[in-house]
Amino acid sequence: MQLRLLTLPALLLFLAPAAIAQQTKKDTVFFDDFKTKTLDRSKWNVEVTGHTVNDEQQAYIDSAATIYTEDGVLILKALYKPGHTSKERKKYDLVSGRVNTRNKVMFTYGSAAARVKVTGGDGFWPAFWALGQGNWPASGEIDIMETVGNTSWTSNALHGPGYFGNTPLVYRANFPNGTDASQWHVYSVDWTKNRLIFKVDGKVTYTVTRAMTEKYGKWAFDTPKFLILNFALGGGFPHSVNKVSKPYYGLSQASVDKIKAGNAKYYIDWVLVTR
Repeated sequence: MQLRLLTLPALLLFLAPAAIAQQTKKDTVFFDDFKTKTLDRSKWNVEVTGHTVNDEQQAYIDSAATIYTEDGVLILKALYKPGHTSKERKKYDLVSGRVNTRNKVMFTYGSAAARVKVTGGDGFWPAFWALGQGNWPASGEIDIMETVGNTSWTSNALHGPGYFGNTPLVYRANFPNGTDASQWHVYSVDWTKNRLIFKVDGKVTYTVTRAMTEKYGKWAFDTPKFLILNFALGGGFPHSVNKVSKPYYGLSQASVDKIKAGNAKYYIDWVLVTR
């Protein structure tokens, strides 16, 4: 039998995060492989919806039904829960999970990576991203991975003053034939003083430089950022792609049926930050 040497992108799918840090000769700033029985709250905050943005159709709740660990994997699960009412007395039919490392793990420059897989479905909007403190978009946003239900591609983007919302600094990374976002992949960004390099399985998908952003506005990436993992449902970005308006804005009936069946999940194997 002929043996084939694995390239670095292929190796990333099999190496433990500690081995990845060693291979790249970087120090580990943050690591979670979700081996604890429940979410480690010394590392993560759970967000509860105060108000929704981007016309998303879900409320984020703090519940073991929407945020839990299983066999060393963090799972954010969407649920159909008609009549759920937020503290602002707004009603929702759908709930989901969102966690972040605000004030627990903040970093400036370095590499952030996560090994994740997603559920396909029009309007499912899982993401792995980083955000700064203060008012958006001046705080700076780094979108390392997000999909809106079409698992054939993922999106990289930056948001800052002068380049936000439908930002000009965005790239749709298509998967090669035979693979998609419903399978395990490592999504990462290498962040330096003058550049951000996005990768999937170690392969560069998109590079943004300080000079590129300054064509539109101030570079917003010299300040500490925290990580976010969330599973949104519907909203402006999904609608711009799928044009679905019913039964929910940006969320199809087939996707709602997946939620009702308990099959709408976002899986996170590990998260690693190195410098």
